[in-house]
Amino acid sequence: QFQLAVPVAVVFAPGSVPGDLPRPLPFRDVQETEIPVNLKTTVTTRYETIYRSTTAQEEAALGAATAREADAALHPLQDTSLGSLTMYVVPEMSSLLPQGVSVYVGKHRSALVRAGGGLAALRARLQQLTQVMAFTVSSITAALSDRVPDGQLGPDARRHLKSSLGYEITFSLLNPDPKSHAVDWDIEDAVNRYVQPVLDKLSLVANFSVDSQILYYAVLGVTPRFDKESSSFLLSAHSLPHVINPVEARLGSSAASLYPVLNFLLYVPERSHSPLYIQDKDGAPVSTNAFHSPRWGGIMVYNVEAPASPQTSLPLHVEVDMVRVMEVFLAQLRLLFGLSREELPPEFLLESPGNEGLADWELDRLLWAHTVENIATVSTTLTSLAQLLDKIGNIVIKDDVASEVYRAVASAQSAVAELAVGHLHSAFQASKEAVTSSERAFFDPSLLHLLYFPDDQKFAIYIPLFLPMAVPILLSLAKIVQETRQRKKEPTKLD
Repeated sequence: QFQLAVPVAVVFAPGSVPGDLPRPLPFRDVQETEIPVNLKTTVTTRYETIYRSTTAQEEAALGAATAREADAALHPLQDTSLGSLTMYVVPEMSSLLPQGVSVYVGKHRSALVRAGGGLAALRARLQQLTQVMAFTVSSITAALSDRVPDGQLGPDARRHLKSSLGYEITFSLLNPDPKSHAVDWDIEDAVNRYVQPVLDKLSLVANFSVDSQILYYAVLGVTPRFDKESSSFLLSAHSLPHVINPVEARLGSSAASLYPVLNFLLYVPERSHSPLYIQDKDGAPVSTNAFHSPRWGGIMVYNVEAPASPQTSLPLHVEVDMVRVMEVFLAQLRLLFGLSREELPPEFLLESPGNEGLADWELDRLLWAHTVENIATVSTTLTSLAQLLDKIGNIVIKDDVASEVYRAVASAQSAVAELAVGHLHSAFQASKEAVTSSERAFFDPSLLHLLYFPDDQKFAIYIPLFLPMAVPILLSLAKIVQETRQRKKEPTKLD
């Protein structure tokens, strides 16, 4: 039974305090809601809110010219612990927020909210804001997707990657026609400039390794359709799933990997199939000319402009625009980690996270989901292990395996307890330790069930060996018993 506690601070700037506050500032308020996952699992969300006035430093920071400057100035003054939220309520006529915007979400763990409409309207707005910045019912049920009945899951619930201690990212350049195209891409510089800042931010979640490769003569495996009107080749939406398998056979990256592999493929179509465009379900061209596969990765088609004159010598040198490519791959990376921005009302303004790729509150949102998923995974692993041990009565459990099980249980209980008091960072670390210990115990070589034979197999092995020896012994025993009985029947002779 999960209890997720979110510490929220609602800070009122001068002139923004609603007149219908139930009691004078500061005061605390607690709101609880229950999310039923299945018959055995429930998630209780607990928002522990403290209402207070701004300090002198916060008041000075809110005097900035723009919301972005105010967000940067407020960052050092607020609670920076993971999972905590700070919401600053500014007067209704404040020029800090742009016209028509009532909520500004910064790139740290704070937001600016325009006052107005009384306490009830403010609370409704704050509740909507906590749903955006912490977690929603859909994000928690997606984390517990293995326990949720299929009918209750949203369409995107199984899109993102499962929680893991590590991930491997592979960037592949597919050049099926090296005779026509000599493709050059500066992948190392692009990874350092665009991907590494995102991975540095995500390093708290898991370990990452990045590699790249160039594959020649690797085709998509699906023949595109030629469109006379546009003089181009088209890949329809229903043919895209058939692209993955032929390409994956050439990648060879996941064969020896301990962790999930994310594949990002840049495909330069051969000259005979250029230009190549991807269509969506409605038949319209996809603006990015790319698509992604849930829990697998993404593919982008990079068209090369035809040479101006037919006498141009081949192969044609192609320099890949890495900015355009990395924009697409980073968007796909966010989708695979479940960081897609949900549809928000028009009065909400979200600050761009910049070069880091994700805001602090988005990292917290990911940690909430992964912590819950890790605890559920530990529960499933240890239950499966217990069932295995019950099934095989004579199995030998070594002390090191037993200690791993005890450590996994203790860490999982610690993670649940830390979640209940709102300590997200320590809860996530404890859940990672629990997963590591439970996996070590479950996959210990001494617990391989093939090492232990069921009783019927033992009889089948030993009876053919002992039966030839047992027959004369049994016959001798029967003869001895028979002779003993005969002696008892014969009358004893007395002299």
